[in-house]
Formats: sequence, C-alpha cells, structure tokens
Amino acid sequence: MTAYKLLASDLDDSLLDDRWRIGEADREAIARAVKAGVKVVLATGRMFRSALPYALELGLETPLVTYQGALVKFPGGRELLHRPVPWELALELLERLRPTGFHVNIYIDDQLLVDKVTEAGRLYWVISKVAPVEVGDLADYLRRERRDPTKLLLVAGEEKLDPLMAELNREFAGRLHMTKSKPFFLEFMYPGVTKAGALQALADHYGIGRESIIAVGDSYNDLEMIAYAGLGAVVANARDEIKGRADFVTLDNNHGGVARVIKKFIFHEED
Repeated sequence: MTAYKLLASDLDDSLLDDRWRIGEADREAIARAVKAGVKVVLATGRMFRSALPYALELGLETPLVTYQGALVKFPGGRELLHRPVPWELALELLERLRPTGFHVNIYIDDQLLVDKVTEAGRLYWVISKVAPVEVGDLADYLRRERRDPTKLLLVAGEEKLDPLMAELNREFAGRLHMTKSKPFFLEFMYPGVTKAGALQALADHYGIGRESIIAVGDSYNDLEMIAYAGLGAVVANARDEIKGRADFVTLDNNHGGVARVIKKFIFHEED
C-alpha cells in the first residue's frame, strides 16, 4: 500500500483543464486512488456549491475544502469547519475598498452577493457557474443584516491589484488573511484561514499525518498547503515562482497533471 493516505487537489488550473473540465486521465487515476483507500479531497477557493458538482462527478465522499479553507463541508451538507470574517471587519474592508471602484463579491450562506452585476462579475459567474445576487451597496447590506461573510473577493487587473494588496496587508495585518487565487482575484479570509489549515483539520479528522499527504496546486493560494503536505506538487502551467516552492512539478492542467502525481507517488509507476 502507498505511504500516502490523502491527496488534496486544487480545482482551477490544476485538476480542471482550460475549459473547466476534469480530463479522463485524471478522472481514472482518482478513481483508482480512491479504490486503493486514498482519501481524495478537492481544495479550492470556489464556493461549496460551485465545487460540489466536481466532487459528485468523481464520486467523492470526503469533505470539500472550499473558500480557501474557510468552509470544509461534506458533500451531504455536514460542516466540519467554518471560519467566516466577522461582519464588522468585513464592513471596514468594504469601506476601505469603496474608493477603488473595483468589483467586490461577498459570500454568505453559500450565496454570491454583489452590489450590481459588472463585467468583472460576469467573468466570475462564467467560471463559477453561480449566478450573483444583487443586494445594492454591500456595506449598507452588511450594516443592515449583520451577518458574517465566509470570504470577500476583489477583481482587478494585476498591475492595480498588487500595489493595493501591499497596502491592505499593512492596514489589516493580523486581522485578515489575503491571497491571490488568480492574478486578478484578491481574496480576504479570517486570519489563519488557508487550505493548509483546512488540510490539518482533515488530517486530524482521519488520523493521517501530514507526511502522508500529497497536495497539488498552481497558484499563490496553494502555497501553504504545498508547504504543509508531505509532498507538494505543482502543475507545469504554474508561474515559475510557484514551481520553485514545489517538491515536484507535474504535467500541466490540460495533460493529466494530477494523474501523473497519482501514478508516480501513489502507485510508483514511471512514465
């Protein structure tokens, strides 16, 4: 039996190809790993409802790590972990972001809430396959509802997003965790919320040591879980700075990158 007991894979640009589909090679390899007793977990920044169809397609019964680790939930609906952003802190962030004019999503009860649908919002809609709900001014909405968002997400061009992220990291140091899931998506979670933290909760749940975990990803929001896992793998389509943090660089997301990791490290099969 393989020494690895749990495999966690990011979805977008890692397990999913450029058309947001799971390739046949990856699907077959995951089924084979599950049959061998390996826990296969989807670890994504996506909403639970956006990630769930992929878990169902693969026949997975393990919890889904969603919202960058802020919500860990079984396909049947039972929550293992939920660490949202306090509404007062989310309100402070929204007020700080208001002058930028950038599109912002907030997520409450697995609903995608926006002030209004913009072109940036439509891009997210296409990727997530979740229709946004218009609620008017988001800050006013939080003042009225006083409900804690699971996370917040800002959409902007990378040349504008990076300097803003540097400013916000100083202003909200220790109060919010920030990461980029794509070059143009900046995400805000409760401090300490990462995919690695969610994997640790799953490892405790299943009684699996971190040395027995493989993590596969492609972007900045995957760095913590790649470092946490006993084996951190990165797909070939990742940026060089992400690849430099990996133990192994696999094939790209269009050519069975996850399948290659499974064959090589779980079943000890060479190409």
